[in-house]
Amino acid sequence: MQSPSARRVLTASLVGTAVEFYDFYIYATAAALVFPTLFFPGESAAARQALSFATFAVAFLARPVGAVVFGHFGDRIGRKSTLVASLLLMGGSTVAIAFLPTYAQIGWIAPLLLCVMRLGQGLGLGGEWGGAALLAVENAPPHRRNTWGMFPPLGAPVGFIMANGLFLVLGLFLSDAAFRSWGWRLPFLLSAVLVALGLWVRLKLTETPAFVAAAKADALPKVPVATLLAGHARALVAGTGGVVACFALFYLATAFTLSYGTATLGYGREALLGVELVAILFLAAGIIVASMLADRIGAARMLATGFGSCIVAGLAMGSMLGSGSLLVVFGWLAFALFVMGFAYGPLGGWLPTLFPAGVRYTGVSMTFNLGGIIGGALAPNAAQMLAPHGLGWVGLYLVAAGIVSLAGLVLLPRREPTGP
Repeated sequence: MQSPSARRVLTASLVGTAVEFYDFYIYATAAALVFPTLFFPGESAAARQALSFATFAVAFLARPVGAVVFGHFGDRIGRKSTLVASLLLMGGSTVAIAFLPTYAQIGWIAPLLLCVMRLGQGLGLGGEWGGAALLAVENAPPHRRNTWGMFPPLGAPVGFIMANGLFLVLGLFLSDAAFRSWGWRLPFLLSAVLVALGLWVRLKLTETPAFVAAAKADALPKVPVATLLAGHARALVAGTGGVVACFALFYLATAFTLSYGTATLGYGREALLGVELVAILFLAAGIIVASMLADRIGAARMLATGFGSCIVAGLAMGSMLGSGSLLVVFGWLAFALFVMGFAYGPLGGWLPTLFPAGVRYTGVSMTFNLGGIIGGALAPNAAQMLAPHGLGWVGLYLVAAGIVSLAGLVLLPRREPTGP
């Protein structure tokens, strides 16, 4: 049986990232479905979608900045207070989007404000995932590091299910005109409830043992990012590469597939949302299976399986996603998201082992968010440009992402890290 404090730690690491990914993904869904016409109406259909996905990418560019800022305070003053601040920034930016005027109301200022709110989301998420991973792993028993570390990654499917499920319900009960007029704002507004829940859980936490020990040993550098770059550059590059595949898989299987499937392949919005909602369960299953096996045979082996399978998913993307059969599309989504679980779940336990406690918050946050730029920020727009030449070309992006992540593993010494 886990102690109440253990349950509190795992709940806090899961709830916080679930809220963050809910916030982040409702933006991705809105960027695919409604933002092109509401905020960029003067362009062609293709240009509107490209500009909408460009605002989606803005947050990825802000995430490394958030990683440095929140990483600095997480490594200097502690994990708990930093995680509370990151949640407030991300949640506040998301709720503000619910009240934004559209282009028809205030012109070019509307997309500018959208970008500002998107920057806030990115800055907040830049400090969220790494801190949540440390919260779990630095409190974990040595033999359960990867199992405890899977709880922050599980926030992704939980947040996705909440976001996609809500959009699906709205689509079923609102007319298309009502959804585009005001219905799309509701998921952003409801984020306030989820943020309050996350704060309630996190404010009850205590500091992690690893940070307390580092503070007592006077092992907290004054400028963590400088120490990280000077002494841990190889681990930073390797960890960044290791993150690329999971981001590419997630955003091509969700945001791009939703946009391309409705606009080009002709599937209904609710039908495709429903298919993705079921397929995301395979992501959760993959995370659980891979993370638990990682405690037995090593995180690196599980990650290598996921990265190699990312290449397979890329090679199969053109024929399966473009098959014309929603069942076959579901098969590809289920496979891609399941193997993403192997590329993503063990990251929660693996990335913290690459860095000492004094720079760990900064190191984990930097690797996760720099990898997110390569694998996630570029993915929807790159896919949008490649898709007219055939979905097989989009699949090659996944192939490249899998190769980059495998290269990240190769950069590290051939041993399993010993733990935090």
